Amino acid sequence: MSYFTMINCCLILGACLLSSQVVWSQRVRVEYEVTAYPNGSVNLRCEFTNSGSTKLTQVSWMFERNEGDRHNIAVFHPTYGASFPNKDFEGRVKFTQGSLENPSIRIDNLRMTDAGRYICEYATYPSGNEQGTTTLIMLAKPRNSAAPVPVQAGSSEVVVARCMAAQGKPEASISWITSLAGRYNHTSVPESDGTVTVKSEYRIVPTPVENGKDITCVVDQRTQSASQSFPMRLVVEYPPTVTIEGYDDNWYMGRKDAVLICQADANPAPTDVTWTAISGQLPATVQVDQNRLLVRNVDETVNTTFVCEVKNSLGSGRKELAATVIESTEDPSSAGIVAGGILGILLALVLVSALVTVLVMRSHRRQQGYSGDSEQGGYGNKPRLFGGKKTSKNGTGANNNGPIYTYRESEPGTLTEKCSEFPHLTTSTPTAHDILLSSELNEAERRKFDAFNDSIEEEEEDESYDRFGGLPPSYQIHRHEDECAPYLDDDMESQRDGSIISRTAIYV
Repeated sequence: MSYFTMINCCLILGACLLSSQVVWSQRVRVEYEVTAYPNGSVNLRCEFTNSGSTKLTQVSWMFERNEGDRHNIAVFHPTYGASFPNKDFEGRVKFTQGSLENPSIRIDNLRMTDAGRYICEYATYPSGNEQGTTTLIMLAKPRNSAAPVPVQAGSSEVVVARCMAAQGKPEASISWITSLAGRYNHTSVPESDGTVTVKSEYRIVPTPVENGKDITCVVDQRTQSASQSFPMRLVVEYPPTVTIEGYDDNWYMGRKDAVLICQADANPAPTDVTWTAISGQLPATVQVDQNRLLVRNVDETVNTTFVCEVKNSLGSGRKELAATVIESTEDPSSAGIVAGGILGILLALVLVSALVTVLVMRSHRRQQGYSGDSEQGGYGNKPRLFGGKKTSKNGTGANNNGPIYTYRESEPGTLTEKCSEFPHLTTSTPTAHDILLSSELNEAERRKFDAFNDSIEEEEEDESYDRFGGLPPSYQIHRHEDECAPYLDDDMESQRDGSIISRTAIYV
């Protein structure tokens, strides 16, 4: 037989042995991987299937923490029963079924050191030993924490915040959320029980500006259902920075209650505030109330430099302010005088406005009265009687008769004849008495007409009736050819009694 033939035979034999081993191992059914937590319990299942003619003589559970380091922890024999030879698992492990076909075990009070490989191995005849392996993964939820690290402001990079996930398994991951311009680093420390502690530190160059800034540590780990966040605020300590507020460059002689306020930015908080004057003691008109300096009365003594000094546990800070007192440019009481003058002017304007409003309203009402009817005013559309005493040149007597007109204010410059002034006189010319009885004339006009009529009668008594054929004078009103044609304005003549008569003579 050649060399190559021998090699081929060996390869075929080895393949047969491997395939038979796979078939055998497939008959021992176990779980590939299980997880558990410290102080908890876990079931490790094992079952021999399709035994056929194979005789099962004994089953054993072995624990392998490290590769090749096996320890027998549980044995079951159909005749001799169960046995637990390893003291590390004594009282913590037991068989759940107690049979060769299903030799599953339960481990209680788990420890992190229980993590490893567990082998269920059958002793059979004639096949020999067959086994299945389960890996137990012990999980540990880490104890997470984070805190800022108080630091003093400086020029060197230092740790300002720390975050830690202690004794977790598997190893936790840590990240940071912040707007700060810094960097961080991680360290992982294995513990004796198989857990891992992860630490992370955030570093910056601290200044007073970073004090109180937000930073958040975020921890993720397999045992957590969600990320755990730790928001923080940085603590940067620094001595006081002092400013003085309230000075307005207007400290004039006689000013009252001027105030200066000493403000300090510090961490920790200021513990002491002191006011002094560069020239020595504070002026007598000055009072100090913690960080406030109150000048009751500004005079030449406060024309000095004031100093405010603030201290905290890290040091002190101070600020100077040079106050300058100026001469008063205006009478302090002038403001009140000006205010009183302005108030008086406003009141005068209000009174004048009220007076003008009243006058305008009265004028408006009077104009309404002129244009209204006879019941609304004395200058409404009242009937006016035109005509008067006029002696003819030839001595024939007076013509006292003429048409009656009304003068309407709404139509200035015109005279209108009232054609229907006497609707009840249709067949004869109305007499003066009829005119007086007319309902269109008011009482004042009747009185004027009565006086006018009396004067006419007295004159006519001196004249002879022969001129009229022995008949008494009769006052008749004759109309013009045009029944309702008005007289022109220049035909009218005002009388001393206030009446207006026509110059046109009408003869009867």
